[in-house]
Amino acid sequence: MTLTASPDPAAHSRGLALSSSQPRYLQLAQTLLNEIESERYPVGTLLPTEYELCDQFGVSRSTAREAVKRLVQLGLVVRQPRVGTTVCSRTPTMAYRQRTADVVDLYQYATDTTLVIEARAQLEIDPEQALMLEATAGETWLHLSGRRHTQDQNKPLSFTDIWVHPAFRSVKGLEGPLNGAVHAAIEQQFGEVIVAVEQEIRAVALDRDMAAALDAPVRSPGLWISRRYRNRLGQLVELANSTHPADRFSYSTVLRREWSAS
Repeated sequence: MTLTASPDPAAHSRGLALSSSQPRYLQLAQTLLNEIESERYPVGTLLPTEYELCDQFGVSRSTAREAVKRLVQLGLVVRQPRVGTTVCSRTPTMAYRQRTADVVDLYQYATDTTLVIEARAQLEIDPEQALMLEATAGETWLHLSGRRHTQDQNKPLSFTDIWVHPAFRSVKGLEGPLNGAVHAAIEQQFGEVIVAVEQEIRAVALDRDMAAALDAPVRSPGLWISRRYRNRLGQLVELANSTHPADRFSYSTVLRREWSAS
């Protein structure tokens, strides 16, 4: 039995009853889920750190990390760099919720989900594609496409098109299921550094082809997200366009105001 999201918290808790066959990280996730539901950790408060969980429960750091990861997938907590793990809900949600406060959170999104690469080709771009890619017609870019999944959903989370600059088109390891970010592979293999991600979000209606790919009704609402990954020189390294069914994905952003000393 595994952790799954349920609209009824009571039924959800019953369905997550502990069994001796469960992995240790699921047992820990179950305990933390129960303590969130009982408001030992109210909404807005911080969970113990991974190191504190290790001390409290006598588990390894990888076990603590996986347990918290499951709570993130259920939409119960959000992790923020230099802040910690904050409780954001007492009840799980079926839809995947992505929370972003930093570029680092995009790595977490790629780790929490699986992108199954279904097509890979090096394509000579036409003038229309060149305009989209800030490039010159005739250049040969790496094009990837596939569907992204979460462990707790049977249907795809999104359909994604990715374009990789010719300088990095030989990037390795981008076949089949990926549990990591494409731009992370580029950084690791080529020594490139992504310093900025420009994001555009648009409401769309799913056309027939996209609806079929996502197992969703034709003309149902969707969310289109385009991300442009740039290096220190502002050059486009990767373009990723993803389309999500509206009922399977939500997006939230933390905005902070910087106050001056005066």
